[in-house]
Parts: sequence; structure tokens; C-alpha cells
Amino acid sequence: MIHFKEITLNDRDLIQRYTLCSPRRNCDLAFANLCSWRFMYGTQYAELDGFLLLKFKAEGQLVYMMPIGEGDLRAVLHALIDDAHREGSPFCLLGICRDMCSEVEAFMPGQFRFTADRDYADYLYLRSDLATLSGKRFQPKRNHVNKFKRTYADYTYTPITPDHIRECLTLEQEWCMANDCDKQEGTGNERRALIYALEHFNELHLTGGILHVEGQIAAFSFGSPINQDTFGVHVEKADTRIEGAYAMINYEFANHVPPQYTYLNREEDLGIEGLRKAKLSYQPAIILEKYIACLKSEPVEHIKW
Repeated sequence: MIHFKEITLNDRDLIQRYTLCSPRRNCDLAFANLCSWRFMYGTQYAELDGFLLLKFKAEGQLVYMMPIGEGDLRAVLHALIDDAHREGSPFCLLGICRDMCSEVEAFMPGQFRFTADRDYADYLYLRSDLATLSGKRFQPKRNHVNKFKRTYADYTYTPITPDHIRECLTLEQEWCMANDCDKQEGTGNERRALIYALEHFNELHLTGGILHVEGQIAAFSFGSPINQDTFGVHVEKADTRIEGAYAMINYEFANHVPPQYTYLNREEDLGIEGLRKAKLSYQPAIILEKYIACLKSEPVEHIKW
């Protein structure tokens, strides 16, 4: 029997012993995301035979993440299947990247049905691309940044520290009011996760930056490492009345992420047309498709992550 536990802030070091050493780059594995969104998913974790196991509820359906670690994956998958059946639930794995499909197939051939959802694919960019905006394909982005610099020559970019949290929360509230976010499905959950992250910024070991124009906050962004070569950008908010604020916070943040990180994972577009267009406009190096894998022998309703 697997002994799962509720995830807490105190579990960061244990969980990151697995995730930071993993080759997986999906945003779901950033500890800050796991902890900030646990209110919605009832996130639990366990260790078993050299693997980290993660267990959730997605729209009321019990699901698991692909185990992270090294060892006998077949035995661990069977243990998870037993756990699901003890809970009276069919067995499904979330966050299966394309290369993991063949891994699961190798251990349990022909037993899983794999379903991709484009809305939940992650956008990965070369950090050097976003930090330099060099080349013809980034000319429009360079134009936005250069215009911002000319228009707001006195702008400043500084790290987010505890004394900046209150003004970040104020900008988030103003952004929400300007965008009627309370009327948009899922935005309330996003706000709750964002507020939790800001209020526990240091405990989550987040890294962020804040943009000021004429002494007033114009934008902020923050994130955390996913693994040794990928840094997750979890949140980016800007005052839309300030032209170019989004382009500038994106550019500055990329320039302040440590150079050890090759990729920036700017997460999903959730099927939002404008957001997809914006993410594609920054020329992603990888669109990281993620699959749901469910046992073919067990009926299951469609799961949205």
C-alpha cells in the first residue's frame, strides 16, 4: 500500500531532489506550481522504490503524474494501478510528454490509450532568444522594447523582494478589474494560486522582477526552476495602459534568469486564442505536448487538466 501525504511548503527539498534532476521540462513539476495549486487538485505525494509519485483530483477524477525517478517503473505503475483500484477509480496518468509514451508502452505494451490536449501544451523558448531578441524574426519584439525604452527612459527593473509584494497584489487586482476576470472561467483559481505564491514568495524560493515607470509599478513576473536546464515563468502581469509593458517585462526577466538555464517554459495557452497568438509570436523552440494515458480496459470520462 502506498502512503500518500498532502504536499506542504516543508516538502520542497524532498520533491526537488527528484524533479530538479529529471530531464522532464513540463511546468506541472515546478514545486511552486505543485504547492500553489494544491487547493484545487488536492495534491498528494509519496516515495516508492526510488520514484516520486504525485496524485491529484482533476475535475473530481483521480489521476496520477508519471512517476519521477529511476528503478523498476513497471512495478511502480502496477502499485499505482492498485492504489487507484482501492479508491474505486480507473487508472490515468497525466503530464505524459511525447517521449514518455513509448516508455510507458515498453513496460505495459498495448494497455494504455494516449490522448493529447493542445490547450495544455507547454511553450518552451530559448532563454538566449528572449534575452537578446536578435535576428529578423524578433524584429517586431525588438521594436516594442526599443520604443518602451525611448518612451520611459527612467524605467527601472528590480528583483521582487518582500517590500514589493503589496504593490504586485495591487497590480494583479487592477488587472483583474480591467479584464473582467471574475467573469472568465478558471480565473478565480488562477488568482488564488497567484496570491498564495506572492504571499509565500520566499518559502517557495521564487525568483521575480518588477518594472517601475515614473515610480509606479508597470509589470511583474516570477518563476522557479523546473529542472537543471529549464526555468518556469509562472506569472506575468502588466498594466495594459502602459504600451509595451508586457514586452519589456518579458525581455528584462529573460535577461535576469541565470544563464545556466537553456529554456524558459512559459506554460500553456489553455486554448485562449489571444494567449496562443501571443505565445506563438515569441517563436517557441519547443511546443511540449502532454498526453493523458488511461488504461484501455477501464472506462473513463474526458479529463481536463
